[in-house]
Amino acid sequence: MFSTLRRAMFLRRFPAVMSPTKRAFSSKVSDEINLRVLDELNQEMQSIFGAEPPATMDYPELNSSIGSMESSKPESSRQYEQPPKVVTEDISKLTHVGVSGEAQMVDVSSKDNTKRTALACCKVILGKRVFDLVLANQMGKGDVLGVAKIAGINGAKQTSSLIPLCHNIALTHVRVDLRLNPEDFSVDIEGEASCTGKTGVEMEAMTAVSVAGLTVYDMCKAASKDISITDVRLERKTGGKSGYWSRGE
Repeated sequence: MFSTLRRAMFLRRFPAVMSPTKRAFSSKVSDEINLRVLDELNQEMQSIFGAEPPATMDYPELNSSIGSMESSKPESSRQYEQPPKVVTEDISKLTHVGVSGEAQMVDVSSKDNTKRTALACCKVILGKRVFDLVLANQMGKGDVLGVAKIAGINGAKQTSSLIPLCHNIALTHVRVDLRLNPEDFSVDIEGEASCTGKTGVEMEAMTAVSVAGLTVYDMCKAASKDISITDVRLERKTGGKSGYWSRGE
């Protein structure tokens, strides 16, 4: 390796005094030495001397040849490629995002007051042993389904305190139902919220079932830590500018 380096360094420093009979060091060296070999030599010298010798000052003819060989390389093998273009996403539909990307609360003052409803659901998977305890009402904390029902209703009323950019809505009705499902040893939870106002109650319905599901977990966690809350989702909504929407339709 050091013999090769000495030859390369000699070529860089004394190109003008080389004998034309020495083929490897002729003025046509770019035709004889593969570009890959030159790159490897430069890398080796850089690792030893700490910096690559300036090619443009020492042998302009060789540097010009190397430049022409670089330009002839296919586009896919170029060392430096153009950076990918950054595609700006259209955020015009994100009503909680301002023009400069900051969070904002939506101004609903111009909207009409309409009757609005939303239906949401979730599932709490208990496992057979915990399911049997809940079914027999033998959990240490008491009536699991009854406490979770009240917690879900209260959660719907506290939605604007839990979700920062939600409006404080005057709810006219909240319903939370919990049903034991023996097929998969779970609790199926359904929540519905309604109001007459300028914005929807989807978040209130989903908060209701989420808080009810968390309460089921809290009531049963002493018997098992393997309980899971799944499938929190909106099933249906009515009212407002977008009107009626139902999952699967």
